[in-house]
Amino acid sequence: MTHGSEPVKAVPVRHPWRWVTAALVAVFAANALWSLATEARLDWDVVGEYLFSEQIVDGLMVTLMLTAVAMLMGIVLGVVLAVMWLSPNPLVSGASWFYIWLFRGTPVLVQLLFWFFLASIYPHVSIGIPFGGPELVGGSSKDLIPPIVAAIFGLGFNEGAYMAEIVRAGIGSVDEGQEEAAKALGLSRMQTMRRIVLPQAMRVIVPPTGNETISMLKTSSLVSVIAYAELLYSAQLIYARNYKTIELLVVASIWYLAFTTVLTVGQYYLERYFARGSSRYVPPSRIEYVFRNLFRHRRPASEGEA
Repeated sequence: MTHGSEPVKAVPVRHPWRWVTAALVAVFAANALWSLATEARLDWDVVGEYLFSEQIVDGLMVTLMLTAVAMLMGIVLGVVLAVMWLSPNPLVSGASWFYIWLFRGTPVLVQLLFWFFLASIYPHVSIGIPFGGPELVGGSSKDLIPPIVAAIFGLGFNEGAYMAEIVRAGIGSVDEGQEEAAKALGLSRMQTMRRIVLPQAMRVIVPPTGNETISMLKTSSLVSVIAYAELLYSAQLIYARNYKTIELLVVASIWYLAFTTVLTVGQYYLERYFARGSSRYVPPSRIEYVFRNLFRHRRPASEGEA
């Protein structure tokens, strides 16, 4: 393209402050890593010694088990509560609202302690006919709710309240015409929910559910307050003996970071799977985004182009 007799030369836009910012970030990151690597009072030999120790690995397995079971419990509860919330029956809807209000309104740490100390007010629990009727099943609270069960109940029931809101938002994202068409075909409410609504709602439900799973992995560390030997409590037991507090916390942090990374990658590909058909463009992962922009070279426009 020319203007008069002289060609117009297209000049790419420069972004010098991007390079300045990147340089500052790189300098501060390198300084932090150098400080950790060269700090004489941080004994990296202890970190290496206990990273794969039996006690730490056993605690890690407990953490993963708690995360999986509590999330499964939370997802099931969340789906049930979300369906109850959307029920036209005011008692059913109100019961769901009350559950969500109660468990979202109290800290998960308080709920863990509540289940752990439940035996102090209910030494005996049972299932039977209400209001003084015969007991069908019962037993000692300490036997029926040991620390592992208290941990699962505390994490799982709390997670159910948050998952209910996530599932409800996912269901609300599906066009109402889908339900009307299902009714016209003679499908029941439950068939419509199971076969039509929930499969389409998954692309909205999956991203926050992945975030909740990652959060659950870290929240499971609160179980240490009831002296159950998950990853953090296992590290605490060790540094109570050798007084290498920071080193053992670094060990626990490395494992948390490792499995958080694995869950993040899994969440990304699960999102891509459920995003098929809803969008032609699937956004790149954070790593792909960084490398694409890091190694991208823009070809300057040649003379005569505009």
